[in-house]
Amino acid sequence: MAAVTTESLASLKSDLAQTLSSAGLTAADELFAAVDVIDGSASLRRSLTDPARQPQQRASVVRQLFGDKVQEPVLAVLEAAVSRRWSAERDLTDALETCAVEMAAAHAESEGLPGLEKLEEALLGFRRVVASSHEVQRALTDPQAPAEAKQKLAARLSPEAPEAARLLIDRAVTAPRGMRPTTLIERFAQQVASRQQRWIAQVTVAKKLDTAYLEKLSKSLDAYFGRELRLDVVVDPTVVGGIRVQVGDEVVDSTVATRLNSLGRQLAG
Repeated sequence: MAAVTTESLASLKSDLAQTLSSAGLTAADELFAAVDVIDGSASLRRSLTDPARQPQQRASVVRQLFGDKVQEPVLAVLEAAVSRRWSAERDLTDALETCAVEMAAAHAESEGLPGLEKLEEALLGFRRVVASSHEVQRALTDPQAPAEAKQKLAARLSPEAPEAARLLIDRAVTAPRGMRPTTLIERFAQQVASRQQRWIAQVTVAKKLDTAYLEKLSKSLDAYFGRELRLDVVVDPTVVGGIRVQVGDEVVDSTVATRLNSLGRQLAG
């Protein structure tokens, strides 16, 4: 992420912290809808991110377009976002999506810490279910499948998901914005985890790990990465053996499949 965008997103979240915390799920849904409108028009994206136009001009475009369609907190976020500079057009809508997730997470957090934990677990649980089935993955990424069908499938796969998780899961399967739904869910979950000052470690193993081993692994990874991690364990027999851990952009891979692939490349060379 370019420095300009990083600074703009940080200041946006800081300046609107109270608005994001109190807006609620309806506002989050409206903000997601605004993202779709902006994503759907190249000319609008250019207009709202053009540094040659004054911030007030860009904010005026937003008010004219969305003023009578969204509630005031959503309009405040939109105006504040377009008044900032972004390194790329896509960065604006990425930032708005981030703000919508913050609204959903704040709604869960208003129910106390268990609310955030339930949201995080629901997102990760859904990701694990989808990742374990190629058939489900195909169904959720089929460009010909209607959004309603994907929502119904997602609901069957996550029947216990709380309200905030339902909104984010539905969003990921119906409007992943060029990403795989599971990848977007991971991003959402990581954002929720950051509100609890912890990171998610995506752990891939060949077979299910017992509780004692998981506790030992958790302590080892906390020490290795220097922060508290939440383990998101996925069983994938294709890794053959060993373990793969990803935290953010950092990957530690000791799987047999990876070592065999590496050996094959060496022999071929």
